Amino acid sequence: MMPDYLAFDPSTRSVRLDPHEPAFFQNPYEAYAFMHGVSSGFFWEEFGFWCFGGFDDVNRLMRDRRFGRQNPAGILDSRGIGQDRTHLSAFDGIEANSMLELEPPVHTRLRTLVNRAFVSRQVERLRPRVEALANELIDRFEPGQVDLLPAFASPLPITIIAEMLGVPVEMGPQLLDWSHKMVAMYMHGRTRETEEIANHAAQDFSDFLRGYVAERRKQPGDDLLSLLISAQEDGQKLSEDELVSSAILLLNAGHEATVHQTGNAVRTILAQGGDTRRFFTSADATAATVEECLRFDAPLHMFRRYAYEQIEVAPGILVRPGETIGLLLGMANHDPVAFAEPLAFRPDRADQKNVSFGAGIHFCIGAPLARLELQVSLKTLFERQPRLGLAEQPRFRDTYHFHGLETLAVRTG
Repeated sequence: MMPDYLAFDPSTRSVRLDPHEPAFFQNPYEAYAFMHGVSSGFFWEEFGFWCFGGFDDVNRLMRDRRFGRQNPAGILDSRGIGQDRTHLSAFDGIEANSMLELEPPVHTRLRTLVNRAFVSRQVERLRPRVEALANELIDRFEPGQVDLLPAFASPLPITIIAEMLGVPVEMGPQLLDWSHKMVAMYMHGRTRETEEIANHAAQDFSDFLRGYVAERRKQPGDDLLSLLISAQEDGQKLSEDELVSSAILLLNAGHEATVHQTGNAVRTILAQGGDTRRFFTSADATAATVEECLRFDAPLHMFRRYAYEQIEVAPGILVRPGETIGLLLGMANHDPVAFAEPLAFRPDRADQKNVSFGAGIHFCIGAPLARLELQVSLKTLFERQPRLGLAEQPRFRDTYHFHGLETLAVRTG
């Protein structure tokens, strides 16, 4: 049944659907279910480009090298690239050196250097620290009721990534503020004010990190920033601009999605009723629960790609060079062709898979860390707080791309 806030024209496969419609962003899965029934590829008029939500389509297109993140030079796209962006010089400067926005061979060199430094920390060794931090945060809960987002979901990943990079943990709130202002650039319907705020945040973030890079060059430490400075590939090192962009990417990506996923996962698990500890009886059960949380209510619902040539993406759907396509991760994770009972929360499902971390060469470099943080933090939370319950019905923020809660007030005890 078509939701009353959605209009679909089967002759053109076009959809009118305001991403700021509360009924949609509070529960996008209703609209996704309808679209799966009529066309997993459709032209989303509010965004102005073709979108795809079938699991196989999203998985395939993320791996298709005829599409990428790097905007073809001189081509105007739906984000306004090609227009006057002088007021975004600091923001664009960071994106110009971010491996998230680049393609091979530059992407390959950057990812190899960053990945070596990242992997050398051996993420699994962080498990005791994550568990200790989760317990510390739970110890600080106010008796009776607490908002889990600022008290637990947010400080844990930002503390871990700040410690890994070697920047002051007490800067956490400021790092979060800069990050939130920068990711607002990816939201639908952004304004000139949003852009200017994001640019100022990018400049301040960059200046802050350049100061720490200078310190680490003089006095290297056992931290990720020092490792990034010393990392080499075929005699090449990261330039300072690449280093700053990589550090900002790791700081932003190292917490933004994990915060949303933690809140979404707690909400999902509490909705199942009964003893929540049953989902965390072993390491395997915990890992399976986290994977199902990632599938069931992902923190990122749309990722964009540019076409590098004229491509017939699906029968009757032609995109031209420079045009954008939208890959709907949340919709793909609920594809009834790929999943039995997609609307059911089933950690033991035989068809367990998801595209929440992407696929292909841009697969999330921080996926192992995010998985570990979620496994440890959720298991610790529900073991320490077995009678945890919702104090009020949580609501999602009006930020369709980044699907996360406004607050998560729970009763403790």
